[in-house]
Amino acid sequence: MEKYLITGFSGFVSKHFLNLLESLQLPVAVLGLDINEPDFSINNYKFIKCQFCKIDLLDKNQVDNTLYQFQPNFILHLASYSSVAFSWKNPLASFANNTNIFLNLLEQIRTMNLKCRIISVGSSEEYGNVDPKDIPLKETQELKPVSPYAVARVSQEMLSKVYVDGYGLDIILTRSFNHIGPGQKDIFVISSFAKQLVEIKTQNKNPQLQTGNLQITRDFLDVRDVVKAYYTLFKKGRKGEVYNICSGVGITLEDIILKMAKILSIQITTVTNPTLIRPNDNFLIRGDNEKLKLETGWNTSISLDQSLIDILQYWENNQ
Repeated sequence: MEKYLITGFSGFVSKHFLNLLESLQLPVAVLGLDINEPDFSINNYKFIKCQFCKIDLLDKNQVDNTLYQFQPNFILHLASYSSVAFSWKNPLASFANNTNIFLNLLEQIRTMNLKCRIISVGSSEEYGNVDPKDIPLKETQELKPVSPYAVARVSQEMLSKVYVDGYGLDIILTRSFNHIGPGQKDIFVISSFAKQLVEIKTQNKNPQLQTGNLQITRDFLDVRDVVKAYYTLFKKGRKGEVYNICSGVGITLEDIILKMAKILSIQITTVTNPTLIRPNDNFLIRGDNEKLKLETGWNTSISLDQSLIDILQYWENNQ
């Protein structure tokens, strides 16, 4: 029986990865690690044997004991402070947490000589502000991080390469672009817009949306396609390689709002709130996913419109 260890288990992505594993109808064991309890049940799966352990990944002894007892075949490292906005407000906590928990994990794997495959989840934020001529972004593009969060992600990637080249660890690296989908917290931009728009429609609120810069372009990918990419990389990815996980399509935040308003059949206006504009924000991000497609056979399966419909429905059901 294959064994998967998932850090950051109580977050948005983990539940969707579990749903993917369950859909494969193969017996697997999963151990979830997080500093917070999950807000979803882990006992409703037919094929997955799922356990949860509340743990601080900065605690060397806890990590050591957990790895020794579970002996995973695969580790999906999702644990992080994943908000760019949070990193601007709390740069020390963001950088120290995101870098040190990963380093602690790798050190325990190295010292135990544990044979497992690790996915180190990075971010498109690592690319920073780029010249439009370099769009779409390929994995060979020079990294120019412009936020504390992005710097931490680049550091995590560099640590991965050190442990691959220096110690032979089996690590696959991703630069995961903005992922969206039902169940995402409203601290993230698309989910926040969706929640507000649903409230405007159902609660007869003032049809005015306060926003940051709506002209920035992002590459959004449904979380269900993201977790499919992670699973595919576990099976077919190449050790030490970096893979963009993205849709390959860019869209402005303004157009996203217009799409959601049309789905809900409402008229809204937007007002720019200067406090919602990040310092030195990336203006244009769109990725190239050809490497992932060619090497693993992965492809997208959920359209942006379907993602937005599902997100809006989620907030309609969770008001």
